[in-house]
Formats: sequence, C-alpha cells, structure tokens
Amino acid sequence: MQEILTVVILIMSVVIHEISHGYAALAFGDKTALHAGRLTLNPLKHLDPIGSLIVPLLFIILPGNFIIGWAKPVPYNPHNLTHKKWGTLFVASAGILANLFIALVFGLLIRLTAGIEALGTSFIVVAGFIVFINVLLAIFNLVPIPPLDGSKILFTLLPQRYQYIGRFMERYAIFILLFFIFYLWTFIQPIIFWLFELFSGISAFSFFGLL
Repeated sequence: MQEILTVVILIMSVVIHEISHGYAALAFGDKTALHAGRLTLNPLKHLDPIGSLIVPLLFIILPGNFIIGWAKPVPYNPHNLTHKKWGTLFVASAGILANLFIALVFGLLIRLTAGIEALGTSFIVVAGFIVFINVLLAIFNLVPIPPLDGSKILFTLLPQRYQYIGRFMERYAIFILLFFIFYLWTFIQPIIFWLFELFSGISAFSFFGLL
C-alpha cells in the first residue's frame, strides 16, 4: 500500500511540475503546450510508461531512500517567448517552484493539524509523503546536469564565453547524471531531510519511523 501511495504522489507531483513549465511558457507568450493539450491535470496526458511507472517501482524495490521518476516533458518553443532569457529562466524554474509550493502547503497543514486526534496517523503519513517527494523533486531538478531544470537555469545564466561547458555536459549528460545519482546523491540527502523538517516540523527520521 505504501508503495502504491508513493508512486501515485510521485506521478501527480511530476505532472504538476510539468504543467507549471507549460503555464510559465504561456505567460511569456508561447502556446505550444496549450495547443498540444498538455495544460491539464489528467495524468494520462503526461505519463511516460518507463519514467512514471517502471522506474519508480524499481527504485522502491531497491534499498535506500531515493526514488526517481519523470513524465513526458511539456513542450514549449523558446523562440516564441516574449523575452527569451528571462522567459527561459522562468519556464525552467516554474516546476521547481511548484514542487516547493506544494511542499510548503502540505507542511503547513501538518503543522496546523498537529494534535487533532481525529485525523490520525494516516493523514500525517500521506501529507508527509507529499512534502518529502515534492522537496526531493525540487532539489533533484535543481542539479545543473542535463536534462534537469537546473542545467537550463545554469546555461541561461552562463556568459557566452563559457557556453562550451553546457555543450560538454549535454554531450556526456547520461554518464554525468548516473555518476551523480550513484556516487554524489548521499551528499544532497541531508538538504532534503532539513527542508522536510523545515516545512513539516517533523524530522525525517521520526517520520519514517511512523511507517
């Protein structure tokens, strides 16, 4: 049951993440996502069979506190943006900000409903998973490795003379990303645990002890 809950929350959080990119692009004049019918909360429009189902389930089965998944990227055309640089930054940041907003809202709900016995442990578990997964998605997508949003933010801000760094990273992105996940992710986990506690008021160790 916990595994199913985790995948459902992950899918909806990733869907909201992608929709946010589309609405950000729309705000800057690009209607590509709108015309493609992708500005909808219907998960069937966004699901990627491998990234939305198979990969998350595999990471749940594997030992550790890491889960990864993705949806089909919401399309946008940077050439349609009314301001290419700031529009690209806003579009790239929108998904991360949406995940942090969701984490903040449900973290506040946990804090405001603390001590209400009628809600029971189940509410804390569901809301806690929503906070944790959305914090995880936000921090993971901030990593400046293609195709993650952090790379788009970094490459947009890089001076022209350093753009070769972006081209190098795009060429070897899959290897850099795998190296990061398997060897460097443990250095990022404390940030996720700290933000989880900041938003929810519950330490990550206490929360996972409820499960």
